[in-house]
Amino acid sequence: MSLKSSNKVETNRYELVIEIDGTSFMNAVNAVYKKQVKNITIPGFRKGKAPRSIIEREYGEGVFYEDALKELYPQAIEDAAEEAGIELVRDNIDLDIEKADKEGAVIKAVVTVEPEVTVENYKGIAIKPMSLEITDEDIDADVKRVLERNSRLVTVEDRAAENDDTVVIDFKGLLDGEAFEGGTAENYSLKLGSGAFIPGFEDKLIGHTTGEEFTIDVTFPEDYQVDELKGKPVQFEIKIHEIKATELPELNDEFIQDISEFNTVDEYKADVKTKLEESRKTEAENDKERQIAEKLEELLQAEVPEAMYNNQVDSIIDEFSMNLRAQGIDLRTYMQYTGLTADKLRETYYDRAVSQVKVRLALKKIAELEGLGAGDEDVENKYTELADTYKVDVERVKAAFSKKDIAGDIAVSRAMDLVKENTVNEE
Repeated sequence: MSLKSSNKVETNRYELVIEIDGTSFMNAVNAVYKKQVKNITIPGFRKGKAPRSIIEREYGEGVFYEDALKELYPQAIEDAAEEAGIELVRDNIDLDIEKADKEGAVIKAVVTVEPEVTVENYKGIAIKPMSLEITDEDIDADVKRVLERNSRLVTVEDRAAENDDTVVIDFKGLLDGEAFEGGTAENYSLKLGSGAFIPGFEDKLIGHTTGEEFTIDVTFPEDYQVDELKGKPVQFEIKIHEIKATELPELNDEFIQDISEFNTVDEYKADVKTKLEESRKTEAENDKERQIAEKLEELLQAEVPEAMYNNQVDSIIDEFSMNLRAQGIDLRTYMQYTGLTADKLRETYYDRAVSQVKVRLALKKIAELEGLGAGDEDVENKYTELADTYKVDVERVKAAFSKKDIAGDIAVSRAMDLVKENTVNEE
């Protein structure tokens, strides 16, 4: 197989004319014959036993040509693109068979390619560094979260409900005086201030006491998921059965010994500080990369084909689907529960996909400009690293990720490291 010509026909679209030699084409034709012959009946022969020459005489010499080309053209186009020095983008391919016979075949394919990219001034990007200081307030806030996880609810009867209390209530929602679906419950536990109910509902329970029955007026948000209730003013009849306050355990050495391997509060707080410092470093590094990515988007000059954005949306959704499956739920069920449509789901991830594509294109160009490509040894080391990470055989990793993709990921990572090393702090 060889590339006869490569011509740009429009922005991000190339026409490739590819010649397939006779031997390769006839081998593919024979392979298709062997697959299909079992389903072919020719008078005088048992089903599946007719020679290829007889079938071709009966149905025409080119009976297997189209299917043979279907087998050949994906790899042929990939090889031709590499020879032409262009990067293919997964998209619709306009394919035309110009010639097909025993001497070989010639196909014309119009394909989508990655855009021409320009990136300048990527060294010296100004960022605002995140402070790495861990304050006493940070430590106290972390300790408080631990106390809250070990808290208990105690019934209070000597005061009215306050924010952060948990109230046990009956409620009945009325729209124009009629109860509406989903608006009624009994003995419902609601933490005030949690934001679990529509705006205004929880606030209007504050100040009321155990045993009290009353009515509140609230309005559903304009973007509420139930069309019949969007923006509608309603009333809720409320009865408070019980008010519970959160009681935190006392922070002392005994408590620390119960919940950790440390003996004293001071030892525990020192460990909290160490862990917060490590977490803050990671957070700061991620924030730095976020700021760099935003700047690279601005610096990128390219007419990006829409197919690249759509393909990235597909990848994000595939990853999301895998994460859902790990939690025991499939994507279709999730969409039914949340009321999402396929179009709405894609819309949700579109902006993220655009950013990811643009940043990768910028980093890929930087890697090219700076000579940061990956060699065979780099790729093999990455395969080994991935195999160790996922605890699978390295051959499984190689089957899942092409050398080209791994090399590209390494180059992009090196480009990001270079940009990070050359940032400057905002004054």
